[in-house]
Amino acid sequence: MRVFILIPTYNEAENIERLIDEIFHLRIDVELQVVVVDDASPDGTGYLVERLRKTRSALFCIHRTGKRGLGSAIREGCAYAVGEGADGIITMDADFSHHPKYIFSLIEASRHADLVIGSRYVAGGSETGWSWQRKVLSRGANVLARTLLGLHIHDATAGFRYYSRHVFSRVPIQSLQSDGYSFQVEMVFACHRAGLTISEVPICFENRRLGASKISRREVWNGAGTILRLFLRRFK
Repeated sequence: MRVFILIPTYNEAENIERLIDEIFHLRIDVELQVVVVDDASPDGTGYLVERLRKTRSALFCIHRTGKRGLGSAIREGCAYAVGEGADGIITMDADFSHHPKYIFSLIEASRHADLVIGSRYVAGGSETGWSWQRKVLSRGANVLARTLLGLHIHDATAGFRYYSRHVFSRVPIQSLQSDGYSFQVEMVFACHRAGLTISEVPICFENRRLGASKISRREVWNGAGTILRLFLRRFK
């Protein structure tokens, strides 16, 4: 079984080397490949990954020409992984908010689901280091997504996920419109409408310790707009 770990990056030089080392030190009975999709990070994240590749044959980096968004990075990385024969793809952040120790749980749960989400909002899940404003924003976005889109999952905005190869034969991922963090909601919605099986496993989401958050006010408004756009599509 070949599982590709897809990590979109922008200015993650402080985290990426340690993250890659921890992933490759996991004791999991699957073949792991790591694909970093770097949006021309000014801090040299992409160059650091290229240096690591000299000693990591299962590491690859897609270098892009500018900051083009999370959704775009995931689409490009998934297309690469599927083309390389991936049986499954895990998407995760580079800042340790998605800890590698949960990768095993995602893979195990994938035996019974097409899409597995590392969830903050199921029994056993949690988040640490968040302000009350961010907690309200996150939970509110998920309530809105569940209510308007008819979803039956608790954490539609989460980015720590396992996709089986089967997903990409049923969901036209390249046609999804979202480029920012709202891509996560659109992808869940597309999987739901395609009749795919979705499950959640609990994780503790830890707020980043190094580097700066990429979530801006513009991303928040884009996310709300995406949910409303999908709500209108739901009844077509």
